[in-house]
Order: sequence, then structure tokens, then C-alpha cells
Amino acid sequence: MAVAGSTYGGCLPSSHRNSSPKMSTQKRPPPLFVSTDPAHVNPLHLRDLYSLCNHSCHRFPIVDPAGRVQPVELDKLRVAVSNSSLVVSVFANPDGLESSSNMTGMGGNWLRRLVPVTPFNGRLVGFGRAVSDFGLTASIYDVMVMPMLQGRGIGRMIVQRLIRFVDTT
Repeated sequence: MAVAGSTYGGCLPSSHRNSSPKMSTQKRPPPLFVSTDPAHVNPLHLRDLYSLCNHSCHRFPIVDPAGRVQPVELDKLRVAVSNSSLVVSVFANPDGLESSSNMTGMGGNWLRRLVPVTPFNGRLVGFGRAVSDFGLTASIYDVMVMPMLQGRGIGRMIVQRLIRFVDTT
């Protein structure tokens, strides 16, 4: 009762008071293409994303002195993707990922930026997969987003697609 009275009376320290709602400062992601087709996943590009995210598939990964994990073996990666019940891959325009200093002229390469993103012209920037027995259980594995695009809702989008699949199986 004393706690309830003090919260309404304004006697709580400022660190415990409810703050006013804050505006989201989260940056918007660049234009994306989200695919659930395993054929759109290039194992070489996926291995590069694993390395860029410093993600290992080993239970006890070997870490070098710089803190980097050893790259995923391509054959194991191919098997993992082919045995997954669902894969979600996210692609972004590679031109949108580079700094503005690389743009040509005053308007940059505006025509290339107008072309819609596809798995064939985009760069793999996010990935996740689910494995299911289509009866009782399903598990989500290997959700990752390129570090420079983290915090923009891409990982949440991947997990939502995976959960939607898991809920319907």
C-alpha cells in the first residue's frame, strides 16, 4: 500500500518514475526483398554473412586471437539449408549499403537505386531458418542480420516469418 501511495504521490526517485513516451530513433531499413525460397540462398554468400556476423554453428566454436570464429564449412551449410523446413533470407540493394561518398555525380547512381531488389541483384543481409517434425516440435536456428543493419527491425521480421510458419505446422 505504501508503494502504491508513493507512486501516485510522486515520492519515487526520478530513476523509478515512468518517463514520458519516447519517439523511436530506430533507423528504417533500406528497401528489402524477403524470400522463403531455399533456391535463393547462395551458400557462398550465406557463409560470408555467417563470417560477417561472427556466427558459428559449432557448439564449442574455435575462436582466433582476434575473437573471430572459424568460417562455416560450405558442405555442412548446404546440408543444413537443404534439411531446414523453412529458410528466410533477406536481400538489400548493395548500392544502398555503401556510403554516399561512392556515389557518382550529384544525384548518385539513381537509376540503379530505383530498380526493385531481388535475390539476383541484391546482397544477402539477413537469414534465419526453422526445422520441424511437422507434428509436435519446431526450432528456430541461425537468425542473423548484417551488423551495419542491426537495430532496424530486420531480425524481428525474420523471426516473425519463422514463427508464423512454426504456428501453422
